[in-house]
Amino acid sequence: MNKFSAIAFLFLILFSCKKVEKTSINLELKKELSEIEFRDQAVRFITDQTPKDSLDLIAKRIKVDPTYFKNNYKSVSVTLDGENIKRVEEIISKYGYPGKALVGTPENRAAWIVIQHSSPQVIQKYLPMLREAVKNGDLDRQSLAITEDRNLMYQGKKQIYGSQFFEVNGKPAFWPIENSEKVNELRKEAGFVQTIEEYSKDLYGKDFQYKIYTLEEVKKLQAQ
Repeated sequence: MNKFSAIAFLFLILFSCKKVEKTSINLELKKELSEIEFRDQAVRFITDQTPKDSLDLIAKRIKVDPTYFKNNYKSVSVTLDGENIKRVEEIISKYGYPGKALVGTPENRAAWIVIQHSSPQVIQKYLPMLREAVKNGDLDRQSLAITEDRNLMYQGKKQIYGSQFFEVNGKPAFWPIENSEKVNELRKEAGFVQTIEEYSKDLYGKDFQYKIYTLEEVKKLQAQ
């Protein structure tokens, strides 16, 4: 084989590898996870003020009777959560974590979202897998940080990144934060683009009062 032929052959090999890499995404699974994420998210952001047209569109997509859905969207959300985590666990059992290498983005976050909205037991079960997914580049650090915070909150411990809230007299408040004076530095390291002050006002309005509670204060408030 002459030098020109060898170079041409090398380019052919490289091109073939790139082609395989581009088509290695499981498109069928990608589509399914996109739908699972829609089922998780769309129902969560419904309020009593959501327009009927929007409710009807969501009901049609998740295959629920529109009239029933309008009056029972909260119970439908609970049902969908149960169905979603069941399916995600089946997917994980077959493929491992369905991350960037398997389904691309943004569907690599779909399984994480479902796990995040599941029970404390499920979160603890899959937390090691999520940590490994981040190491492998299949999931972003910010998503993991949010789950780490929720897991700590469920255990009655202080969170790290300030992503979790609880209610005080019907109003949102930050769950106690470990090392609160450095929370914005830690958030930045984990990939958050907003400070804790920006994040809270974005979620709950400019009048939101950022206050750090202790675990002892939370226990007293929850006992009332």
